[in-house]
Amino acid sequence: MNRFTAIHGEAAGTPQLADGWRLTKVTPPSALFGANGIQFGTDGRLYVAQAMGNQVTAIDTVSGEHEVISPNGGPIVGPDDVAFDSQGNMYSTEVMSERVSMRKPNGEVTIVSDALPSANGVTVFNDRLFIDEHRPGGRLFELYPHDDRPPRQIAENLSGPNALAGGPDGKLYFPLVPEGEIWRVDPETCELEKVTEGLFHPTAAKFTPSGELVAPQAGNGEVVKIDTETGAQTVIAKVRPGIDNLAFDADGKLYLSHFVDGGVAEVSMDGKSTERVLAEPGWVGPWGIAADPSGTCFIVDCLSLACLSPSGERSSVGSPLDNSAPRFVRAVAAGNSGEFLMTTARGDVIRYQFADEKTHMMVAKQGQLKGLCAGENDTVYVVKDDGVNGDQGSVFSVNDAGDITTLVEGLSAPKDVFVHEAVCYVSEAGAGRVIAIDCSGKIAPVLEGLEDPRGITVIDNQLYVLDRGGCVLWSVNLADGNAATKIATNLPVGAVTPIDLAGGLCKDSSGNLLIAADGEGSILQLCPN
Repeated sequence: MNRFTAIHGEAAGTPQLADGWRLTKVTPPSALFGANGIQFGTDGRLYVAQAMGNQVTAIDTVSGEHEVISPNGGPIVGPDDVAFDSQGNMYSTEVMSERVSMRKPNGEVTIVSDALPSANGVTVFNDRLFIDEHRPGGRLFELYPHDDRPPRQIAENLSGPNALAGGPDGKLYFPLVPEGEIWRVDPETCELEKVTEGLFHPTAAKFTPSGELVAPQAGNGEVVKIDTETGAQTVIAKVRPGIDNLAFDADGKLYLSHFVDGGVAEVSMDGKSTERVLAEPGWVGPWGIAADPSGTCFIVDCLSLACLSPSGERSSVGSPLDNSAPRFVRAVAAGNSGEFLMTTARGDVIRYQFADEKTHMMVAKQGQLKGLCAGENDTVYVVKDDGVNGDQGSVFSVNDAGDITTLVEGLSAPKDVFVHEAVCYVSEAGAGRVIAIDCSGKIAPVLEGLEDPRGITVIDNQLYVLDRGGCVLWSVNLADGNAATKIATNLPVGAVTPIDLAGGLCKDSSGNLLIAADGEGSILQLCPN
C-alpha cells in the first residue's frame, strides 16, 4: 500500500480519464512522504516523522506493516522528529510551524510550546523533554509538557544542532551538522563540551542499548561509533548518502531513515551493511517537473533536485549536501536545448546547463518566486508571490543581463506561468482561475471556478491546467473560444505540505503530458490514444 491509499483507500488513487486518453506510471508510488526522525514507540513499533508530508507513520519492524498515526492534513504539521515518554505520549517537533506538539495515546493532540524557530531534534531523557533548533544560532531547551512552566534554555548560539539523545553519563549529546561535530551538555549546569569532529554532515547522536554513542553522516552515508572519552570514530555501516536519523531497537538492531528519498531500512553492522527494507526509496513530493527535448526530466522534490533520464533512471542533481549544483530549487522549466530554468528558495532565477553542469545566475534575491517559463530571445517569465494573503502577486520578465520588467501586479497567489504566441497564461490559485495577459498587461480570464490551479502548459493550442485542489486535469481549447473539458479526474495529487510549491505539469519530448503526482509520490504520463 502506498502513502496515498493508506489514508484515502484504494479507490482514491484510481484516476478517471476522458475518452481517448490513457495513463501510465513512469515511476511507482512512494511509501512515505520522505523519512526524517525515527524512534521506537512504547508499543515496539518504529515511528517515522515526515516533515514534508505532515505525517507520522508507525512501522511494525517484524511484519513490515505500515499504519498512519497522524495523517497528511492532520493536526501535526511538518513533524521532523518524534520521541515518547513512559506514558506513551508522542512528542513531535514541527519544524516549520515553530512548535512542539504532544499526541496522547487516545489520539488527542495539544501544543506543548511554540515560538521555537526550526524546532528539530527531540528526545525524552529520564522522562524529561528536550528539544533543539536546527538553525544558525540554534538553542537547546527543556520543555515542561504537563505544567505551565516556560521553556528552560540550556544552550544557545549553536550552529545547526539536530537529533539529540541522553547518554549514560547523564548528559545530552547532539550534532552540529554544518560543523561536522558532536557535542554534549550537562542539562543541569549547562556546561558544553566537544566530543568529536571531522564528520560529514552528522545528522543525529544516538546511543545503543549498551550505551555506545553512534552518529550517521548524511554526506557520505557512513554510520560511526564514537568513543565518548577520546572522540575516536569507527565505521559500523555504510549506505547511500542522505541519512536523516537512526534508531536502535531493544535488541540493538540498527534502523536508518533517508530524508532525500524516504527510505527506511534495518541495516546490519557486520561491515557488509546489508539492508532489510521497510519503506522503499521514492519521492518526497514530487512537485515541479520539466522535460528537455532529449527526454531528460528534472523534478523538484522537496530539498532535492532530481534527474530522470530518458531510460527512466533516477539520479540526484542537487541537494543540501551538494554545493556544486543548484540547491533549494522551488520550480523548474525547460529552457534552451540542454538547459533548465529554475527559481530557488532564496529568490534567484538561474539557467542550468545540465550536460556541462554550468549555472548562470540571471537575477538574485527577488523574494518568494514560484513558477517560470522560457520566452523569446532568452527572456524568462517568472511568478512572484510575496503575499501571505491579499493580492500581492506579480509576473515579471528577466533577460540574461538581469534587466527586470514587471508585466502585471495585483494577482492573488499566482503559481505558474506559460507563454504561448505572445500571450502569458498564469494560474492564479487565490482566485481559483487561469488568466491570459497580453503584451500590454491586459488581463482576461481563461478558466475559472478552480480550487487550486498550479501547473500549466500548452500543446497544439490546447492549454492544460492541473487543479491540485480538485485533483483534476483540464484542457482549454485556445482556438475555440476557450472551451474547457476535464481530461482526468481523481488524480493522486494535492497532498497538504508545509511549504508552497508551484508546477506539477509539463509536456515531455514526445508531446505527451507529465504530472508530478505529489499525493501518491509518482510521475504520471498522460497520452492521447
